[in-house]
Amino acid sequence: MAEVTRVPLKPVSKGSILMLLLGIVIGALLAGATAWWIARPASVEVEELRAGTGDNPQESDVVFIHYVGKLEDGTVFDQSQDIPLPIEGILPEGTPMQLEGVVPGFREAVLQMRKGGKYRVVIPSEKAYGTTPPPGAPIPPNADLVFEVELVDFMPLPEAERRFETLQMMMQQQQGGEGAQPAPAQPAPAPAE
Repeated sequence: MAEVTRVPLKPVSKGSILMLLLGIVIGALLAGATAWWIARPASVEVEELRAGTGDNPQESDVVFIHYVGKLEDGTVFDQSQDIPLPIEGILPEGTPMQLEGVVPGFREAVLQMRKGGKYRVVIPSEKAYGTTPPPGAPIPPNADLVFEVELVDFMPLPEAERRFETLQMMMQQQQGGEGAQPAPAQPAPAPAE
């Protein structure tokens, strides 16, 4: 029968056990960080092309903007329309838009902007239209959206409504309807949720 060669084992030092435990903890932390990185929520990218000044708009504000919305291949799917504004002292230049009525990623991006600034925004599909774009829209399911946005101005919704009512009253007076009561005007619709 063959004899097994015996090799004496040295006792494990306390420092080695501590290093082993430390290695296990570091490995678990790295695994957790990697899992979070892979499963993290999609984020909106906002690149400043021209710096703005002042405060940021609030979620309940009406913003006045110029924008062009494109798919990743450059296809334009939406853009602001030139409207006969500004009316000196009443409304600023730009398309009026309520932030409460836009896709979450667009709202998130505009809330980071400052008056007078111009930005390039990339909205992942999860924060845009996801798998169900608006019927008839040229946006395919799961499309990331790219916008160029200039934030001309913004104001609280009650102030914007008051200014639109003033504008409507001025238009009625010009058309000879001075006695008529105007219906409250609303800002233009925005890219819908």
